[in-house]
Amino acid sequence: MSETTVKKGHPKGLWVLFGTEMWERFNFYGMRALLTLFMVNSLLIKEADSAIIYGGFLALCYLTPLLGGFISDRFFGNRNCIMLGGMMMAVGQFLLFLSASTFSTNLGGAKTFMWLALFIIIFGNGFFKPNISSMVGSLYPKQEKSKLDSAFTIFYMGINIGAFLGQFICPYLGDVKDDAGVRDIFAFKWGFLAASIAMIIGTITFFILKNKYVVTPEGRPIGGLPKHNTTEDFEDGETQTAHFTGKSIGIAIALFAALFFVFRYLLVGEFGVTSVEMGQLIKGIIYPFIYSAGIALAYLIMSSAENKVERQRIWVIYIVSFFIIFFWAAFEQAGSSLTFIADNQTDRHIFGWDMPPSMVQIFNGLFVVALALPFSLLWDKLRAKDKEPVSPLKQAIGLALIALSYFIIAHNVKDLGNSGLLAIKWLMLLYLIQTMGELCLSPIGLSLVGKLAPKRFASLLYGVFFISNAAGYALAGSLGAIIPATGDKFAKASKLGVNLQDVLDKKITLTPEQVALFEKEQLPLANTSFAGFEIHNLYEFFMVFVVLCGIAAVILAILSPRLKKMMNGVQ
Repeated sequence: MSETTVKKGHPKGLWVLFGTEMWERFNFYGMRALLTLFMVNSLLIKEADSAIIYGGFLALCYLTPLLGGFISDRFFGNRNCIMLGGMMMAVGQFLLFLSASTFSTNLGGAKTFMWLALFIIIFGNGFFKPNISSMVGSLYPKQEKSKLDSAFTIFYMGINIGAFLGQFICPYLGDVKDDAGVRDIFAFKWGFLAASIAMIIGTITFFILKNKYVVTPEGRPIGGLPKHNTTEDFEDGETQTAHFTGKSIGIAIALFAALFFVFRYLLVGEFGVTSVEMGQLIKGIIYPFIYSAGIALAYLIMSSAENKVERQRIWVIYIVSFFIIFFWAAFEQAGSSLTFIADNQTDRHIFGWDMPPSMVQIFNGLFVVALALPFSLLWDKLRAKDKEPVSPLKQAIGLALIALSYFIIAHNVKDLGNSGLLAIKWLMLLYLIQTMGELCLSPIGLSLVGKLAPKRFASLLYGVFFISNAAGYALAGSLGAIIPATGDKFAKASKLGVNLQDVLDKKITLTPEQVALFEKEQLPLANTSFAGFEIHNLYEFFMVFVVLCGIAAVILAILSPRLKKMMNGVQ
């Protein structure tokens, strides 16, 4: 196919992948909007524990793509893995529907359904996610790889149209309150059912259209069984299969085992398992697993690099991936701490309508849909003038924007006290600025991996990139759990005849009966802390994110010129 034919626009296969990913994101984000509220209100799990579970669940959803990428590269091919993953996620959502239908008569059984559902969704996502991303890159011939930034931005818009629809429809059906503001805890099931149906639609769409449109410019099918790959699927002179020596595999395993216990000790202060409390188990087993797996895998891939250029390009992916951790740790407060604040300490009235708290996240999807195209055009325009910032610098800008968003919100909650309500416009502004940061960072990161990764372990390197997301989500869970007491907690305590502020300031000591009541009502007995600092209020809580992301942004901006050299000519 000639270069001129290729340049007319984006291949139709992009729109098939766009549509498939859209329905998958509807299913995922719709469920995500309801999950923590469902755990707290229907399954009676504590807020801090539900934040940890939420972080661990999201983190594992971004760790299993490593396994899915490996199985796809070696055995099943992208197409089969996408269909397998899609069906697994539909089943998982249906199990959440069953959990939300049975909790009132059998709480234990409902919790079992929830754990099983999350387990199946985690593995379904692992098969689905890396494969659909790596297929986008394969749609373009070698001379058109520069189009990948704008292709991934369009693809990202599909993700966010799906997210927007899911975050509107699932909370509309599932997060329902009556006129007195009392939540209908039996409505969550309809949101989960809608998510399941969306995933079935997405999988069927892909199955029907894949053979016609998901093809290379020459018309060969993309993402078939690996044994059918030809030399044309690889860069010139590039080895076609990844070879890992027994020695490097052994070192990677030993590194993983050692780091697992180091991270476990850092996170929960012990090597063995003494506590079986759910939040502690996730924080002490799943989080260390994610962090150590990322580093061990990074070592394994680097051990197979064949030359200096390849090694340097892989290093760029690793360095950028590290900084992305801080972005997602801050960004993913949306489903835990920001949802709890929207529920408990925000005036959500818009034009006389009281918006469900789980729907407040919708502004992110809405702003991405509105801004994705302008951002894509902006990069194209700057590229034409030879002024486009290098990818790592775009990502530093993304981190700076998220720091700014939390700085603004921190100053708006400063004087709220225990009973004041945050105006919803400030959460809308937070999501607007965070969305601009996301557009500088996330699609650009996907595109960077597509350009720099050697083909023989492209899916595996997408896996490493997703591990940085996973590590960010795990950190998001830990940080979400340090949210201080919101207004509703002070109101609950005063109904029990106790001034919660005095309890937190250690001015009064509770009787054993009062402690039991506090436990039952899920009220805190002490302030939370982070890195040795006590968190007294929402202002201090939000400033944690300002400091973390601000420092990361400055360091990445300083490193950008060096990273540009290490990319060895890739723009």
